[in-house]
Amino acid sequence: MIKKSILLIALFAVGLSSYGQNSGKAKALLDEVYNKVQSYDNIYIDFQSTLENTEANLKQETNGNVTLDGEKYLLNYFGAKQLYDGKKVYTVVPENEEVTIEDINEDNDNVSPSKMLTFYKTGHNYEWDILQNVGGRKIQYVKLIPIDSNTEIKSVLLGIDTQTKHIYKLIQTGSNGTKTTITVNSFKTNQPISSTLFTFDEKKYEDKGYYIIRN
Repeated sequence: MIKKSILLIALFAVGLSSYGQNSGKAKALLDEVYNKVQSYDNIYIDFQSTLENTEANLKQETNGNVTLDGEKYLLNYFGAKQLYDGKKVYTVVPENEEVTIEDINEDNDNVSPSKMLTFYKTGHNYEWDILQNVGGRKIQYVKLIPIDSNTEIKSVLLGIDTQTKHIYKLIQTGSNGTKTTITVNSFKTNQPISSTLFTFDEKKYEDKGYYIIRN
């Protein structure tokens, strides 16, 4: 769950390849979002996530946060923590008292948020969608549609604050009917962060008796 969620969170900073008449506006807006994100030294996002599937009578809600600094990131989500130090991914699940240590595998879906900043260049079409007023903020939605019809993702809606050019909301609809909604509560940039924030202390968890899994 936590690894796939990385993909959703990373979509807060992307734009995708265009098609059709209305896609020109979508491309221009998403390029603005991308360029704005690229200009920051680091980003901190606090968010609320909702996972729903009506047929399965499923609804899960949780809060989380992620700090991005270049290729490195620290994600807190569903009571777990995932850290990428630029070399390896460390996933800590306190409920199971275990830590998984693995390399980034760019051949599968578990790519880091930093890599997701460039994935937009291929693989999707997008459309200009609705404009909403949320508490006085103008939120313009762009619909992302995977070119590959066999993908697990049917569509993604990105809601963009037209003034700040930051992502406010993401709504992903799966081919199985599952809808994941991520709403940004706080979006901060260029924050003072500790030099050890992206350093993993394996001994700390060994001393706690955590089971260490190396893949």
